[in-house]
Amino acid sequence: MSRLHARIGTIRQLEILLAVFQAGSITAASRKLHLTQPTVSMQLKKLADAVGAPLYDQIGRRLVFTEAGLEVVAGAREVLSSFERLDMNLSDLEGLKAGTLRLAVVTTAKYFIPHLLGEFLRSYPEIDIVFKVGNRQQIIDRMKAGEDDFYVFSHPPKNYELELFEFLPNPLVAIAPQEHPMADQKAIPLQEFAEQPFLMREEGSGTRHAIQRHIHNLNITLNERMTIESNEAIKHCVMSGLGVSILSAHTLSFGGSSGLVRLDVEQIPITTQWYFARLKAKQMSVVAKTFLDYVDQVGREALLKEME
Repeated sequence: MSRLHARIGTIRQLEILLAVFQAGSITAASRKLHLTQPTVSMQLKKLADAVGAPLYDQIGRRLVFTEAGLEVVAGAREVLSSFERLDMNLSDLEGLKAGTLRLAVVTTAKYFIPHLLGEFLRSYPEIDIVFKVGNRQQIIDRMKAGEDDFYVFSHPPKNYELELFEFLPNPLVAIAPQEHPMADQKAIPLQEFAEQPFLMREEGSGTRHAIQRHIHNLNITLNERMTIESNEAIKHCVMSGLGVSILSAHTLSFGGSSGLVRLDVEQIPITTQWYFARLKAKQMSVVAKTFLDYVDQVGREALLKEME
């Protein structure tokens, strides 16, 4: 037994620490844990005393974790993950597929991943799902912290040791309001489309990255009118006649396309790919492996049929 193990806090204190770190405040963590704020504060003080260093500083309403605090958070996450893997492995030995699958996806993927999870959960009713949706940077932040089993990207970050699993084509299509003059045209030159007022996704978006790379390679300049932070907002702005755009076909297949038309533009769709990404350094749980097998053997084809 290590010297630190002999004096560090309890597993419950590590759970409380992680909840506070993830929630960003003692108040929010208290609500999540169904504990009083004094109880949470007291347990964190006991943990800090055991570690022998402050875990965080209170700056206004913000908690800023110290270097020691971040080290304890990382250790707590590893310890609790080990218990979780043990629980899953024991369930597997008993012939059950039970445990928790953690998925974090960029916003565009929220349109189709739930359709994949429904049948998976019917096949494995003892598995729980933690499903997080965020912009690209938020998902990268979760990945850096190792919070999830899989991360769904169309453009995975390149400066991390990742194992990638190609999952689904992600065609980006040109859209306009149904009454747009180009709606009935065929083989619209890309330059003519680019001259239309264009509604672009925000900085950091995988869709924006793909559009800019494609347009740059063709030496075309878009007439950008607005930058908008969500696919749904872009669709409604296009319906309202504020401009045209390029979005993932999945946002139309699963998110609705009433009032919109796909334009037949030369050199579009832009072809990209959806990936499940996982940290190579993180051990894959039984449940994560079960999910990946399901996707490969059943889920991908079922989802493609649903999109037809």
